[in-house]
Amino acid sequence: MKKIVSMSLISCLVLILVLTGCSSSNSSSSSTSNENSKEFTYWYPWGGDSEKWDKERIADYEEEEGVKVNAVYVPDGITNGKLLSAISGGNPPDLVLGDGNDYQLAYSLASQGALEPLDQYLENAGFDENTVLDGFRSLMKQPDGKTYILPQDSNVNLLYYNVDMFEAAGLDPENPPTTIEELDQVAEALTKLNNDGSIETLGFIPWIDAGEDPYTWPWAFGATMYDPETKKVSLNEKSMIDSFKWMDSYAVRYNPEKIKSFTSGFGGAFSPDHPFMTGKVAMTVSGNWFANALKIYSPDTKYKVAAIPSPPEGRKDSSVFGTNVFFVPKGAKNPQAAINFALYGNQDKVLADNINIWRSISIWKEKSDAIQWENDQVYETVLKVAESPDSGHPALTSVASEMGDELTSIRDKVIYNHEDPSQLLQKSQDKLQEKLDKK
Repeated sequence: MKKIVSMSLISCLVLILVLTGCSSSNSSSSSTSNENSKEFTYWYPWGGDSEKWDKERIADYEEEEGVKVNAVYVPDGITNGKLLSAISGGNPPDLVLGDGNDYQLAYSLASQGALEPLDQYLENAGFDENTVLDGFRSLMKQPDGKTYILPQDSNVNLLYYNVDMFEAAGLDPENPPTTIEELDQVAEALTKLNNDGSIETLGFIPWIDAGEDPYTWPWAFGATMYDPETKKVSLNEKSMIDSFKWMDSYAVRYNPEKIKSFTSGFGGAFSPDHPFMTGKVAMTVSGNWFANALKIYSPDTKYKVAAIPSPPEGRKDSSVFGTNVFFVPKGAKNPQAAINFALYGNQDKVLADNINIWRSISIWKEKSDAIQWENDQVYETVLKVAESPDSGHPALTSVASEMGDELTSIRDKVIYNHEDPSQLLQKSQDKLQEKLDKK
């Protein structure tokens, strides 16, 4: 789930860091670090079952290594500016774990000097980056060649569809839609309107769940967004425009205000009131972890998953990765202890427990025998999508977060006001390029 990001606040705080020198390249943790300390502070982003698993990991590590981990639950710690406030205040945590959408923020923070380079600490811990799958290595490094981000695991987005609703509509659940055209046809067949025109059930809403992420549909449609070779932002391109016009087609067909009213009572992904669990929406795009939410909150829902449909010129069987990442803020007192713990959490015996709950993806090249999803339809699809060369991390640039805000704003203007996406995209492209050129 994409968090709402207050980039104006974050940009302001980054400016404060620069002005106070905390983000200067001359500022190093080495002057304040305590490399022999057996204690460090760790911020983690999740509650619920993820928190339970993380606390077990922490307890095992403390027992095995004789260290003290000051673990602090900080939901939205990056996106609400809390982290930058801690850095500018001279009291940052030693280690932060960002959830699946935070990697873009972390990448932006690294480019602005708010994170510590990890190379020496990783080398001290015996880390070999060649053991990491190629698709995650570009995320780890900035253009200066230094490593700032260490992935823990990753997730992909899938199309979840209700088997009973498919059969009731005369559709074959063994043949889910694979193209946007097929998705539209199936969505229409699954939609039911009441006599007064209000919505009883919708086959599909493009902008809920993972569809709310501003990168999900542009990526499926084949948008480039940013070229790291030329350092050019490219938003006003046909694939991007097509993705917005396609979302608007649902708004036009079903009335965006009626859809808004229809969705107003929906529960979140970890709620029995989620529309896919109540049968109000027959198909939705969500992460692999949603299968566990269904198991807990709606065990009687019969569902299957498929790769996200795409247009012929788009990225077939692909997904934006939602990669959970470790990073060390600038000014951390004990970065070595932090990295040692991060690598402990990435060990096969530890990470497999996490993957066996959430069906997430290991970042390592070597396959793990401890992962127990053999013959699981969801996990087979997860691996198929994860292994696609078209799956990836979009817009790895210092303005990635601002870009996400811009795309979200444009989407809302398109689906609620039916504004021309091309003009909006060109304006945002120029704005982001100007900002990028100044960095």
